Amino acid sequence: MVDVAVICGSASDGPVAEKVFATLKEHGVSYDYRVISAHRDPEKLDEYVKGSDARVFIAIAGLSAALPGVVASKTQRPVIGVPVSGKLMGLDALLSIAQMPRGVPVACVGVDNGENAALLALRILNAGRA
Repeated sequence: MVDVAVICGSASDGPVAEKVFATLKEHGVSYDYRVISAHRDPEKLDEYVKGSDARVFIAIAGLSAALPGVVASKTQRPVIGVPVSGKLMGLDALLSIAQMPRGVPVACVGVDNGENAALLALRILNAGRA
């Protein structure tokens, strides 16, 4: 079992994912990493999310940033969205993640802020232990 599943919508989101990995490693948290596009490979994403035993998902995406919302629609586990800067300095991705419809909760951190996503995942994992 892994604690955190990290999913990028594109390989170009890798530099943001590296921030997540560094923070999780620093705290000894296990994780799994995949690059799966919600738009280009929805069946593969569905299969991965439903088959994952991760306790928290971190979904990293730019542009329309549908990935975090799609992941949240397929699981009851916490999902943290990380918007990636792109065409509109990440504002498009930020709004896509922050404006989820009722019933599809996604936590959202700042643009390109993989470190905060990992720190939030740590807090979620430790909830109830303090």
